[in-house]
Amino acid sequence: MTDHLNMNINRILKLLPHRYPILLVDRVLELEPSKRIKALKNVSVNEPYFQGHFPEFPVMPGVLILESLAQASALLAFSQEQKPDTVYYFAGIDNARFKKPVTPGDQLILNAEVIRNKAGIWKFTAFATVDNEIVAQADLLCAIRQKGE
Repeated sequence: MTDHLNMNINRILKLLPHRYPILLVDRVLELEPSKRIKALKNVSVNEPYFQGHFPEFPVMPGVLILESLAQASALLAFSQEQKPDTVYYFAGIDNARFKKPVTPGDQLILNAEVIRNKAGIWKFTAFATVDNEIVAQADLLCAIRQKGE
């Protein structure tokens, strides 16, 4: 087993610059460098966005599900290509679809697969599931750049 498989929060914190309340990946369950990733986001009622989205029926905002998928994708990209002082930017989202609400207590399973990687621009197909049902999917375009570019 390599360092990349079953990555815990300590390793995630070393790779991603995100911190509470925007760090949205709790654990990497499976990783094939340059190919695919499967990660976990535990959805807790204590997360701050639930205070306003929606107080009577808390639902995880779709944009945060997409951000979770992008962070998992970043971990996949960084498993192959991370240099000092680099940051991972969203460059585009295509074909985003939301199939079912994600609510507190859900375990959001984040899946991403590399479609293309050229000159620091990565394209992924990604989807999130809860209880083996797809809740969201999208094609993500992301760029690794030097900080400040």
